[in-house]
Amino acid sequence: QVQLVESGGGLVQAGGSLRLSCVASGRSFSSYAMGWFRQAPGKEREFVAAISWNGADTYYADSVKGRFAISRDNAKNTVYLQMASLRPEDTAVYYCAAQSSGRIYYGRNYYSRGSEYNYWGLGTQVTVSS
Repeated sequence: QVQLVESGGGLVQAGGSLRLSCVASGRSFSSYAMGWFRQAPGKEREFVAAISWNGADTYYADSVKGRFAISRDNAKNTVYLQMASLRPEDTAVYYCAAQSSGRIYYGRNYYSRGSEYNYWGLGTQVTVSS
């Protein structure tokens, strides 16, 4: 069992930056791949970014590529999402999730569906004003 707690959300103007954190407790954090997802009001949850167990591999949704960066510190049981050049359309509740394979891809596919992740946090709200 892994418990995940997100923090760092808030209100920011368009063009600004935020860093989200997700702290894990429970079973070995370093064996899990980690992902960030988001859900805006009235929309389905969507994949944002993922990072492998050792941080060697990362993957991003096209909508955030070049603006967001995912990283992790296994010594602190924490995964981060650095967000820059924020846009109003980035407004959403952001969730972190843990994926037990430790990898971010299988064959030619990436783990980008929520159903492929085993544990979830409760989310943190990010609001970007125009």
